[in-house]
Amino acid sequence: MPIVLFEDDLAPQLYPITVSRPAFQISCGSYRLIDLADAVSAETGSGPVAVRVRPHLRAICNEDRAVGAGAAGASTNRPEATLLVNARLAPRAQLIGQLKEILRAGRPCQVGTADGLALALLPASVKLPDEAAGPTELAALVAAQDLPTVELDLPIFAYPHDVVRHHLAILSDNLRHRLQTASYREISDGVFAAEGATLGQHVVADTRKGPIVLERGASIGPYCFLSGPAHLGVGARVIEHAAIKDNVSLGHTTKIGGEIEGSIIEPYTNKQHHGFLGHSYLGSWVNLGAGTCNSDLKNTYGQVNMEYLGRKVATGMQFIGTIVGDYSKTAINTGIFTGKTVGACSMLYGFVTTNVPSFVNYARLFGQVTEAPVDVMVATQARMFARRNVAQRPCDIQLLHDMYELTRHERQLAGEPLSL
Repeated sequence: MPIVLFEDDLAPQLYPITVSRPAFQISCGSYRLIDLADAVSAETGSGPVAVRVRPHLRAICNEDRAVGAGAAGASTNRPEATLLVNARLAPRAQLIGQLKEILRAGRPCQVGTADGLALALLPASVKLPDEAAGPTELAALVAAQDLPTVELDLPIFAYPHDVVRHHLAILSDNLRHRLQTASYREISDGVFAAEGATLGQHVVADTRKGPIVLERGASIGPYCFLSGPAHLGVGARVIEHAAIKDNVSLGHTTKIGGEIEGSIIEPYTNKQHHGFLGHSYLGSWVNLGAGTCNSDLKNTYGQVNMEYLGRKVATGMQFIGTIVGDYSKTAINTGIFTGKTVGACSMLYGFVTTNVPSFVNYARLFGQVTEAPVDVMVATQARMFARRNVAQRPCDIQLLHDMYELTRHERQLAGEPLSL
């Protein structure tokens, strides 16, 4: 039975995270949904995972086999039942067993949530619409089957802050799953390391709240403080005197310093210098300048409301910091206020007191918010990729151009007119 991860019409609601990546590639609790789907596929022999993504992501999904999925829009119209899985599902390790049980039972069904269809097992007689079909057609197809409903607890991302919220809830269990299914050696009490991972001298580790897991080639410098649960991806580097506190997950090839708590950092991002990052999400290829800090708690200690495209949304969270899209950078001593979003490909200076659109130079403290031309971002991407021995492909360049057009409305809604 083929597995198809599909993006529905609420995937753009996760901007700025999903402007540059499919929802199933969001890291949360040290996993991505594609990782869990691949595990289910391998264990059940259901074949390569296929994906249905938004049009601007199809080319890069077809070329980027590192996601572990089949080609975008790959044919799944064989005479077999098809398991549709919403790309916005939080990658909780328990999902592996839940999906395997549905596949094993083989009975057509669906699971809904308050924020949309979570998954559906379609009978073999149902033919999926072609790749050009949008989420509306796919939803209509499922609705037309009148499938019986199954009750399952399946957390799903509705807004960007949900990524942090679910991360805090699932990281401990996900790390226990990692320790049960992969090979690690315990190099200190509650600290588990894969091959080539190293722990510097005079490191203090507190694992009373959860384990600390170091993937292959990850390294911790001397005089660091670590508090679990925490996960360091392949080749992640924590420099000397850093404090990695509860519920931190670092993607592969990241370089981290200062103080971090309750946060997700995607691959290839640098937060090398001193400064605080709390209860936040950083996309890939982000760089935080020395002294950059964010606030994750209101002075009133009340719950934080986030603003998305001019609409306030109650998070129900007392601690929530910032959500930063791919490729954005901060200058030295940048201060980001509580509950702010930063779009993709933006440059930040001074105090960040409002949400930041994509593709802007944001310096409200100095009276300037100007557009960042896409050609500048293409050149910047080439330099960043070269530093990490990553080839810049035509699909990477095209994606930046598509992102620029998709976020044009953000710059028109900025709090003050752009000085172009």
